[in-house]
Amino acid sequence: MPSQPPKPYEGMLAETVSYAGHRGETISGYLARPLGAGPYPGVAVIMEVYGLVPHIKELARKFAAKGYLAIAPDLYTREPTNDPAEAWAAVRGRGGLPDDQALGDLEGAAQVLLALPQCNGKIGIIGYCSGGRHVMLFACNSSSLAAAVDCYGGRVVTEELTPAQPVAVLDMVALLSCPVLGLFGADDQNPSPAHVARLEEELKKHRKDYEFHSYPSPVGHGFFADYRPSYRQEAAVDGWQRVFDFFERRLRS
Repeated sequence: MPSQPPKPYEGMLAETVSYAGHRGETISGYLARPLGAGPYPGVAVIMEVYGLVPHIKELARKFAAKGYLAIAPDLYTREPTNDPAEAWAAVRGRGGLPDDQALGDLEGAAQVLLALPQCNGKIGIIGYCSGGRHVMLFACNSSSLAAAVDCYGGRVVTEELTPAQPVAVLDMVALLSCPVLGLFGADDQNPSPAHVARLEEELKKHRKDYEFHSYPSPVGHGFFADYRPSYRQEAAVDGWQRVFDFFERRLRS
């Protein structure tokens, strides 16, 4: 019987790390990476409004298992509680995360990835729900990215401005610095199909490189979240295929 070739070794390291975020403040994050010399591309995984819950950490490990350096920043680090639900309630009560603070924390996370010796120098970002908005916000205000994935980011199109979020992300699209993949559900209301169409119109207007896909009813908001009733398996499986194909083309070539 001929001998079988040895199977390739698979392993990863996943741990909580600290890094310098907005104004040099210490931010916590969850870093997952393959145990190998690389080089590997990097991906920042941006949490939903619910915070850095186990699901988001699982997504970071999912990317590491696929050969990416992944970091999930805890954008609620400054809250005096370890309970994501309490942190979310406090942030919501103050009108949401300040955009300048989020930008500083996300830039710090990108620099963590770029500084890793295994990094190939290309960084992507993916976010869900409010994290999808943060993806678009960051992609329009940073030169660190080579690709961005917006998973049903709400309030990108809005007239409800606040001191914390004084400019609609839609009005920043002219500054978009990298290709974007957008994944949406037809039954979502935040963003609604009309909001998605308006964002696409703005991307076309400024001749940006983008790919959008919307899943038909009954797919709505949060269809990637397999720990909530909003999960839609067929859409999520297809969505993951699109995400990895997009990142393969944009971050490894």
